[in-house]
Amino acid sequence: MRLPRPRSLAGQLFALQAALVAVLVAGCVVFAYVTDREQAEDAALDQVTAAARAIASSPYVREAALAPDPSPALQPYAEGVRRDTGITFITIMDTEGVRWTHPNPERIGEHFVGHTRQAVEGATFTETYTGTLGRSVRVVTPVRSGPEGGGEVIALVSAGLTVEAIGDRLAGQVTALLVVAATALALGGAVTYVLSARLRRHTHGMNAAELGRMHDYHQATLRAVREGLLLVDSSGRIGLINDAGRELLGLTGDPAGRHIRDLGLPEPLTDALLSAGPRVDEVHVTEDRIVALNTSPVSGGERHGSVVTLRDHTELQALAGELDSVRGFAEALRSQAHEAANRLHAVVSLIELGRADEAVEFATAELELAQALTDQVVGAVGEPVLAALLLGQAAEANERGVELVLAPESRIDDGVLPPTLPARDLVTILGNLVDNAVDAAVEAAAEVATGPTGARVTVTARAEDGELLLAVRDTGPGLTPEALDAAFRRGWTTKPAEAEGPGHGLGLALVGQAVRRNGGTLATARPPEGGAEFTVRLPLRTEVPA
Repeated sequence: MRLPRPRSLAGQLFALQAALVAVLVAGCVVFAYVTDREQAEDAALDQVTAAARAIASSPYVREAALAPDPSPALQPYAEGVRRDTGITFITIMDTEGVRWTHPNPERIGEHFVGHTRQAVEGATFTETYTGTLGRSVRVVTPVRSGPEGGGEVIALVSAGLTVEAIGDRLAGQVTALLVVAATALALGGAVTYVLSARLRRHTHGMNAAELGRMHDYHQATLRAVREGLLLVDSSGRIGLINDAGRELLGLTGDPAGRHIRDLGLPEPLTDALLSAGPRVDEVHVTEDRIVALNTSPVSGGERHGSVVTLRDHTELQALAGELDSVRGFAEALRSQAHEAANRLHAVVSLIELGRADEAVEFATAELELAQALTDQVVGAVGEPVLAALLLGQAAEANERGVELVLAPESRIDDGVLPPTLPARDLVTILGNLVDNAVDAAVEAAAEVATGPTGARVTVTARAEDGELLLAVRDTGPGLTPEALDAAFRRGWTTKPAEAEGPGHGLGLALVGQAVRRNGGTLATARPPEGGAEFTVRLPLRTEVPA
């Protein structure tokens, strides 16, 4: 047997609101009915009081009351006033309570049913009493012999409205009240239904328990997902961000509700987060991380914002950098093997031609030239990773027609670099700087000659005064002041648009990130002789940077 599904949250709210509206309308109806009844009784009492006093102060009534038989004169008068005012009865009587007038002429001469003592004593009073015409609200007032209410009491006047008559007057008001109440109830129900229908659409017909479970699943999912997740609304403010997102973007506290431009992120990353269109696996650099960004717009007839996911590519990019270095070393070995093969062929050819002395001289000169560079690098740079990197870069630069020179003041003894300075970061910094310098030198030499002859890259690497200095200077076209400021932003490159690839514009950004991560400084300059110079200073400390 299938259990009935609990009513949706919208349905529960509709039932609650409908009941609330019904209770409010019913309460207002009861209050209005009680108020109207009291007002109707007060109005009836005021009416009969005014009529009784007007009759008691009439000179005609005073004169008739002094006559031997007042009934013939007063009966038509009282009935005329009663019909004109709509009062149920007007009774004029003597001080003993014997009636002179009555709506029913047969009652004339009988005693008045009710109290008269206070009126006989000269006071006007009201009461609710059951008489010959039924229960009524009545007033009894004295008629005095003198004008202006002076003299002795010579007669009494009683005027009244039956409770039934008051009820008839109230019935019309109650009918109108019920019509208004029914209209209010219908309007309230309609408005409640519209609001509930809209809520049902927004909650997709789920009940409170389902919404609660969805919230719990939502929070658990956000904590479990290792990727960064952001929800950015249409105004550019963060609607939601998980812990991984805050960590990848380097944010502290809860940035929910803040605008993207107020987070202090790099400009390219900020523009990507605010972009309305989809983006797939865009690589961006923050202060200490490399992230791959994906965005997808959220729309439902109108744009509500976008969903952003972030993946940490820092380690992957570092491994890719190391792979590029290994590939460069392999390429350098290939080029050296190719050159060695050419030289060996030359030596063999000279021997076959019987010119052994010239073969020995040629081989010795080539060996001395290659050994001189190796001895220079190994003698000056005791750090094996940097030495291997420089030798590989020198071979690759030589194949491209660029001379890589190690400055004479370079000196790094083995063991000087602390373990807190990762070799991976040194490869990232020096490798990217030398690669860019070689590209710039080749470009400048190609513009002034048929070949890149004369292109040079000078590298300075020394450890002194508690810091490591790495400087790379080239003979390229140099950088403008604007380019010097923008060089370390992700996406900046001097290569033409058709030559750019997915990795272009990332190298110098990675250099800046590695320098900041190790607490160092980076400076750019334009030497007087031309080209560009990049200088990195890294502290040789033993503690891990905070």
